[in-house]
Amino acid sequence: MPAIQPLPYMPSYADLIEVAYKKERVSGRRMARQLGISEEHGLKKVMEKIAGAQPLHIFIDQRRQEAADAAAKIVTRKQEKANARIAATAMPDPNAWLAWFDGASHPNPGRMGIGGLLKNPQGELVASISFSAGQGDSSEAEYLALLAVLQAAVDASPHKLIVYGDSRVVLDDVQSKTRGAPILSSHRTHARQLMAQLHDVRFIWIPRRKNDVADALSQQAVILPSSYVPP
Repeated sequence: MPAIQPLPYMPSYADLIEVAYKKERVSGRRMARQLGISEEHGLKKVMEKIAGAQPLHIFIDQRRQEAADAAAKIVTRKQEKANARIAATAMPDPNAWLAWFDGASHPNPGRMGIGGLLKNPQGELVASISFSAGQGDSSEAEYLALLAVLQAAVDASPHKLIVYGDSRVVLDDVQSKTRGAPILSSHRTHARQLMAQLHDVRFIWIPRRKNDVADALSQQAVILPSSYVPP
């Protein structure tokens, strides 16, 4: 006797409403008025058309998974921001040297300026960096600024260094254990070579408003002559 195959799951109106976008619900109501059918059947026809050859219940499951993934990303971003706020407001190691970097590009891509500063544990300014860096985009400008402060730190040879920046792209890339963005690979390689010459380096993301001095130095550098040569 052949096995009895279970009937496919039939989505309810509540299922459709749960995953339908606003414009799809509007289209369903419009179709219901035009065809003289219920809003449930109108929405079902709209969703079936979007799903195409895919069974509607599988399409709904995919929409639910997409929503769950998006919610998880939001939670992760909020946690990252919370961690960054904690790190930014925490008292730094009193024995650590502190560095800030920022890069600007006007327009983007366009003329690049880099800015940065390095302070010793006593709070004394050891290096102030403001150079024009030719043509490029904002990510390249940020990386060149990071290279400049790392080179200044290598020259000063601190026992411990904390580097602050507002570029998540660069901070994530330089710390990534994977290959990272190919377009930034040469800068990443150079940065890690400099980091290898330092005893202890820590990177902390901060919002732009807390990176105002380095930002001002980079904005100032945009109008300077193109004299920067990477260290």
